[in-house]
Amino acid sequence: MKFSVYQISRQGGRERNEDRMGYAYTRESGLFVLADGMGGHPEGAMAAQLALQTFSAYFQKAANPTVREVPEFLSSAVMAAHHQIIRYAAEKGMLDTPRTTLVAAVMERGNMHWVHCGDSRLYLVRNGELLTRTRDHSYMEQQAHLGKATQHINRNILFTCLGSPAKPVFDLSGPVQLQQGDRVLLCSDGLWGTVKDFEIAAELARNPLEQAVPELVEMALKRGGPRCDNVTVLAMEWETADEFQTTRVSTEDIEEGVFASTIQSGVADPTIEDLDDEAIEKSIAEINEAIRRTAERNS
Repeated sequence: MKFSVYQISRQGGRERNEDRMGYAYTRESGLFVLADGMGGHPEGAMAAQLALQTFSAYFQKAANPTVREVPEFLSSAVMAAHHQIIRYAAEKGMLDTPRTTLVAAVMERGNMHWVHCGDSRLYLVRNGELLTRTRDHSYMEQQAHLGKATQHINRNILFTCLGSPAKPVFDLSGPVQLQQGDRVLLCSDGLWGTVKDFEIAAELARNPLEQAVPELVEMALKRGGPRCDNVTVLAMEWETADEFQTTRVSTEDIEEGVFASTIQSGVADPTIEDLDDEAIEKSIAEINEAIRRTAERNS
């Protein structure tokens, strides 16, 4: 499995960066995840961090070296992430729960499946054209899909997310068979809120990832102005040529059973003082123990 990857996150005009992103891979499977901690609720960064680390723990257990049932894996990981956030809030006695949106994709056997909850998006661009993108779980997107006017609707109002008291709504998509040169972009709403879909597709088609992604982020920051939202992008190109990018990853030399990840550390943000490493490690230990018990019951 070969792919090129480029990721970047900018704080914009906000007091802190509550976006998190990362990827993990084995010899034959790759996981790409992005979460956007929600403002208006406490500890959005923690919610996003817990979501990524839950996915990482699940992927590490499931990818041996491929995930047996990808849709079931994605569904289970989403719900586990939701419950970890709820548990974290309960243990701290919080009156309101941390919340986050999430989008994640698994690529293996030449196919891609993905899941999303909220308004973090996935774009798939092929031969310069936007093949598909996720549809936000927002009232604005819902009205637009029905062909109704959306000028009066706040795009930030979502009807689902991870960490809320209600059971999250999420959409599973795929499989899509990947082709040489396909480009996949995961992003927070800080990007698509000011940069149009056709602009994202055009920039991805025009330049290599290491040029296209920073260009898109700078475009979003400039248009967003002094109050610009956090802007985070994780982009991948499938089966790129050997000489194409410095960010190319090849898993061909990875031994069986080896797992690599950028997710554990997340996106560093020294302005966040609320991240409790002990709480995170406790949550991940609980996740791994639950996975172990499930595996024993199924064996």
